[in-house]
Amino acid sequence: MAALYTTSLCFSGGLASYPLHNSVKFGRVTVRASGVSSSPLFPGHKLQVRGKVFPGNGLPEINDSSLVVCFGEMLIDFVPTISGLSLADAPAFKKAPGGAPANVAVGIARLGGSSAFIGKVGEDEFGYMLADILKENNVNNEGMRFDPGARTALAFVTLRSDGEREFMFYRNPSADMLLQENELDFDLIRKAKIFHYGSISLITEPCKSAHIAAAKAAKDAGVVLSYDPNLRLPLWPSAESAREGILSIWDTADIIKINEEEISFLTQGEDPYDDAVVRKFFHSNLKLLLVTEGPDGCRYYTKEFSGRVKGLKVEAVDTTGAGDAFVAGMLAQLASDLSLLQDEDRLRDALKFANVCGALTVTERGAIPALPTRDAVLDAFLKSVA
Repeated sequence: MAALYTTSLCFSGGLASYPLHNSVKFGRVTVRASGVSSSPLFPGHKLQVRGKVFPGNGLPEINDSSLVVCFGEMLIDFVPTISGLSLADAPAFKKAPGGAPANVAVGIARLGGSSAFIGKVGEDEFGYMLADILKENNVNNEGMRFDPGARTALAFVTLRSDGEREFMFYRNPSADMLLQENELDFDLIRKAKIFHYGSISLITEPCKSAHIAAAKAAKDAGVVLSYDPNLRLPLWPSAESAREGILSIWDTADIIKINEEEISFLTQGEDPYDDAVVRKFFHSNLKLLLVTEGPDGCRYYTKEFSGRVKGLKVEAVDTTGAGDAFVAGMLAQLASDLSLLQDEDRLRDALKFANVCGALTVTERGAIPALPTRDAVLDAFLKSVA
């Protein structure tokens, strides 16, 4: 299996080489030299790449002032070593940790932010491996639980020749589906500045009730709620149940990231590129709505302003985790300074940074293994304006 992949970075001109596909969207970034020099990528320079300490229990120290707690599933993705083949024809698979909320937690930590993960895995070798991976990546895992009666979820991923994916899930039920409300670490949730989650944890009980209880505790404590529906239709009983489930918690979120195919799905076919259609998703308490569009970049909507940020061209190997890297790049900056939401210029710079995070992730196989460090993202910026 090839260990290295070439990356082509281009901050202007042409369409990117990776295609549009559901659930993983990011963009191509246009960077002006003045945009980099006049506005810090991390406002106030509060995020640090190094310097995290490990207390006596071996867990990363929690920075309460900028903590992002990610709630939901963590699993093992098995990614084929050769793209363009069906699952049956693939000769071998590479084991890669994944799960959207866990990806975001690791992505934030790699960027120098403070993050924690709350979820459940099996009391098995894979579960313990995932817990160790979080700790190794400076993600606090004290909210992680282990189920002795259910296995850690698995997903086999088919990679087309263009790097896009199809999934086959093994979770019947998997441990993440069995997290109970009485297993939640509410103290950790209330410490967060941002509480991030998806919709997969809403599909079945008891995890659904745990999700709702966790989000309510965060909201009551004044924590900002971040929601990425991350539609995985095969996991839902039906398309209608997916729409109802995803929209059932829509109005409680402060920040929502969605892609154009999810907009089409939730509106049953309306045009996701029509601002009037997108505005239907903007509820009265929403602070920021992000629409990611693959190589076309992303759109942003607040009460005061809206616009588009172009993206970054890369040679895609595996698009798994790119959307999560985008979210991590955005939340890492918002956790440092929520005033970004009121400053359009600084918000645009933050979105450029997030777009680079997503783009760099598709240049390697797997989700967590491919998430970029802050240095790698900043290097891409510097190369773009050299």
